[in-house]
Amino acid sequence: MYSLESRCFLESTGIYHIPLLCFLRDKGFDCSVINPIITKNSTNMSVRKLHNDKFDSKKAAKVGQDTSLKTSIVPDDAIIDLRNLARDYYYFKDLQSAVVLKLNAELKVSFPAYLDVFSKITTQTSLKLLEAYPLAADMLAAPKDELVRIIRNTARFGEKYALAKYDAICVAAKDAAVFGRALPSNALRIRRYIKLYQEYQEHLDSILEELHMAVDKLEGTPAYEHISITQSLHGVGFLSAVVLIAEMGSFDLFSSPKKLYAYFGLDPGVNDSGKLHGDRVHMSKRGSSLARRILHMIAINNLKVDKATKAPVNPVIYDYYIRKCASKKKIVAVGAVMHKICNIIFAMLRDNKPFELITPEEHCERYATEHTGTVNVAA
Repeated sequence: MYSLESRCFLESTGIYHIPLLCFLRDKGFDCSVINPIITKNSTNMSVRKLHNDKFDSKKAAKVGQDTSLKTSIVPDDAIIDLRNLARDYYYFKDLQSAVVLKLNAELKVSFPAYLDVFSKITTQTSLKLLEAYPLAADMLAAPKDELVRIIRNTARFGEKYALAKYDAICVAAKDAAVFGRALPSNALRIRRYIKLYQEYQEHLDSILEELHMAVDKLEGTPAYEHISITQSLHGVGFLSAVVLIAEMGSFDLFSSPKKLYAYFGLDPGVNDSGKLHGDRVHMSKRGSSLARRILHMIAINNLKVDKATKAPVNPVIYDYYIRKCASKKKIVAVGAVMHKICNIIFAMLRDNKPFELITPEEHCERYATEHTGTVNVAA
């Protein structure tokens, strides 16, 4: 039985379908967005090689007639704002990282030993010195009092630290006179890269401030609570929590952990046919690449070992990783940890409870107590 009510189906095309989608919805039409993977892989009854707007429209209409079709849901405007800001942040972060690589390359040619003077060449002290004296010859010709003053004013570790760094810079500069190759263009490029780095940092600081203000406006909403709960997990900061919740859209759409990690593209791609079972299974990577990036970072943070106590930051996750490494490659084991982190986040948001570090055995006992009223000793 067919309904006379009209429906509109739009194939997702990055950003180009959004104005039309909003226009039609404002006019009262029932509009849905179809993932292009679905329309591309839909059955084509024609053997002709045909591809035009008319054919694609009919194809989308036939796909829309399927009652089991899963369409994309556009989140609220506030969530879209968070998503846009978070994506902008990592866009500029990647640009800044590219500039740092360029700066490293310049120094490896003109001032090689300088890279060992500071822990990072992008520290405020390092950038201030390079901006004023980009080449080794400039450093050697500069007055000692001036270099020490710059180091003291930016590092603020005292005169002893400044003098030690000055001596290290002199040694590195003398080494560059033998092993380095400095040209006038090197100085220009170093100053240009430092300026770009600082401009990108200004953008990052501004976007982060806007993100904090946007999240504060969400206070009292489920999204605000979800961001707060997600931050309780080890290795998850404000920015990581915002990215995960923004990329998720609405947690109510996910009824199981499998749907969540499939949405993030962590699900395995199956390649079986008859008796053939593909043994090289990889992540589908069809979801948000930024969310996977954040989950990978969270997994690495949970696998860290405290330098002082030599104890894992998250003993449960670390033990799980070690057991996986016994039979799998390390990169595959990290993928398994990402999968587990995703399950933990789902449970936290489902139960609306912050993270609590408990062993699997304790978890089984609690579950048995809550559901049967007795403690399962065997667990």
